[in-house]
Amino acid sequence: MNRSIIIAACAILLAGSSFAATVAKPACATDKTKFQPQAALIAKLKLEGITVSKIKVEKGCYETYAVDAKGKKANAAYNAETFEMLDNAEAGEQ
Repeated sequence: MNRSIIIAACAILLAGSSFAATVAKPACATDKTKFQPQAALIAKLKLEGITVSKIKVEKGCYETYAVDAKGKKANAAYNAETFEMLDNAEAGEQ
């Protein structure tokens, strides 16, 4: 019984530390000197059929307000350094 408790405790510790590493990763850029130009993001999205109407800078993220090729709103957040699209369109506002 003690052995199963120890194994369960180790599993919880390992899962917790990997979860913390995942959560601790910042979604947005932290160094403004490494931001890519907004025009480059607009050009990238235009190639994907997305028309950007506005971009806001929020804590290292570019938050875009746009319309896709089908006329549907396509608001999203991107890392300002890598242009990685983030899961949360409001990522920079947290």
